[in-house]
Amino acid sequence: MRLVLLIRRDCSVLIGAAVFLPILFFLLVAVLFPFAVGSDRMILSRTGSGVLWVAALLASLLPIDRLVTPDIENGFFDHYAARNISEEWIAVARIIAHWLSFAVPLMVALLPASMLLSLDWSVFWKSEAGFLLATPGLAALGVMIAALTARVKAGSALTALLLLPLAVPLLIFGCGAVDGHQPGAFLLLAASSLFLLAVAPFVIGAALRVGQEG
Repeated sequence: MRLVLLIRRDCSVLIGAAVFLPILFFLLVAVLFPFAVGSDRMILSRTGSGVLWVAALLASLLPIDRLVTPDIENGFFDHYAARNISEEWIAVARIIAHWLSFAVPLMVALLPASMLLSLDWSVFWKSEAGFLLATPGLAALGVMIAALTARVKAGSALTALLLLPLAVPLLIFGCGAVDGHQPGAFLLLAASSLFLLAVAPFVIGAALRVGQEG
């Protein structure tokens, strides 16, 4: 019950006007890419899914600054600690709320983006399944990076340097699952996402405790 309340509170904070910025960025890439490579449907259908995966990873950078830092500045984590709420439970709630506020709209935006890039329906559904498997891990990774860099002055500059290399397996297996050239790519994608989901709450919890002690 306490976890549900945490998720509701985090969703109310994360779901706002700024939630549309990553989605607008994602769709803007889909709009601009045909201008760069031309309107040939064969080229777009062959390269479009990879472009959308890269756009999704870059879009995931945009909400990181508001995942942890505002609550640190407002003292919310200290309030949770005073109520004996585990930092790991806080991390789980924040990951779920981030997934709901970022990944779900992103998967909805995948439909118009696929149409803009002339992707076949089979490619769209494979991409949708890949996003469904990858975005929980991407959400966990985003909150983890946000917690690790929240108290660093150059934290905004570090987020891309930390997140993008760690997200490379999701990109490789996600694209491999769509084009079908990697046997078992969906399983590897799910395994990578589950690994991030398993590790992230403990890393986030440790980062929050170190910040409170400091």
